[in-house]
Amino acid sequence: MLKLRTRARAPAPAEEALAHADALYHLARYLTRDASEAEDLVQETYVRALRAWADFTPGSNVKAWLFRILRNVFISRHREAARHPAGPAYDTIESGADEDGAAPVSQVSGDAMRRIVSGEVEAALRTLSEDARTVILLDLEGLTETELAAVLGCAVGTVKSRLHRARAALRLQLADYATREHP
Repeated sequence: MLKLRTRARAPAPAEEALAHADALYHLARYLTRDASEAEDLVQETYVRALRAWADFTPGSNVKAWLFRILRNVFISRHREAARHPAGPAYDTIESGADEDGAAPVSQVSGDAMRRIVSGEVEAALRTLSEDARTVILLDLEGLTETELAAVLGCAVGTVKSRLHRARAALRLQLADYATREHP
């Protein structure tokens, strides 16, 4: 009996790129601090990536390449916004529950406690500079220092330095939280 060899088909550009959608969105969300803007940023990243797919070097790290595109799109938008500032934004977010109506800390559920903790970490991340926040978030995505350097467009030594300073700043921001009593 004759066996036919089948080759595993290489993923299409869209499939390979879409595998990183969640990671791109998380970084975009932290950079923009707005869900809608983050979605737009990721969408623009994919548009540019698909247009430039022919220029992508096969065998290279697609994830790092997409992060670099996202970062460049964000910087371009940020510079454009600085040149053409928008009018004042209207606050459409309703305020939360009254302090008097809040449940005692001992009665807070596990999910609520995780939201409190993640809120503290997110607030600490937001106090960092854009570069520091970006290098921390990309590090959390599991990129190597070499890949981080490619995404950020700088030397590996610069990445190490930025990562060290960003971690130190984050530790400092969260030091108060760590010393407080929590249930």
